[in-house]
Amino acid sequence: MTELPQPERAGTAVDEDLTTTWRALWTETSEAIGHRQHARWMCEVASSTEPDEFLQSLDKAPAVRMVSHLDAMIARYCTGEPLQYVLGRWAFRRLDLAVDQRVLIPRPETEIVAEAALKLALGFDVERTIVDLGTGSGAIGLALADELPLNGTSIWLTDASSDALDVARANLAGIGRAALNVQIALGSWFDALPANVVADVIVSNPPYVADGSPELEPVVEAWEPASALFAGPDGLDDIRTIIGGAVSRLRSGGWLILEIGHDQGPVVQQLLAAHKFTKSEIRKDLNGQDRIALAQRT
Repeated sequence: MTELPQPERAGTAVDEDLTTTWRALWTETSEAIGHRQHARWMCEVASSTEPDEFLQSLDKAPAVRMVSHLDAMIARYCTGEPLQYVLGRWAFRRLDLAVDQRVLIPRPETEIVAEAALKLALGFDVERTIVDLGTGSGAIGLALADELPLNGTSIWLTDASSDALDVARANLAGIGRAALNVQIALGSWFDALPANVVADVIVSNPPYVADGSPELEPVVEAWEPASALFAGPDGLDDIRTIIGGAVSRLRSGGWLILEIGHDQGPVVQQLLAAHKFTKSEIRKDLNGQDRIALAQRT
């Protein structure tokens, strides 16, 4: 998890003189927070424009409400709040997801998990049922819904947090026709699913940080939901639950894909073997660290 640069000094975008332009606001925001690219993203959100539109609007004057929105974002950023929450959105694969403190911030490591799940799901030619356990913002499951064929695809998103599922529902509304293939269920892991749901692919980015871990960045612990981060003394409580329950929820030949901690690979493989999973594999992330566990049910 990469720590965001912290602002060099606090400030507001403009004074009471609103005869300014977005070009000037971008410069002033950059000076206030000490990061030009982050300042641009804030200006884009405040102006409700896409990147190309924003560049074409640099010499236009903002509305008063837009300046107020920008000033509020600057103030939040300068308290140390993560940029993604300040913006209220973040990119994940082809999606632009709403995010706030009810859910984890989507990360590049999880995009790799989604890619692995996508490739395995595509191996089921006619129909495929996918379950995204502990979906949070909906990132993995909605990315799969967006990229898998419309015909023959059924996706379940589950979470024990009703707040997280509210975020997932908001994001579901933004994926177009693919939303028809998605169902959302509240509950703890497999308890959320109807008894007759059997999956071809089960994928999850569960909590996997050990309680009190010194490796967790302070900004993550301060702002992101603890229930989505911590999983017992060794960080494996929820992974054990998922592996134990997945056998009865996967069809023969189905796959389980888990995001795991960088030091958990050997233990996770042992857990998978103990539950009679075959073809288990630990894959690395972009930094060369163990990050994904995959296993197939016989």
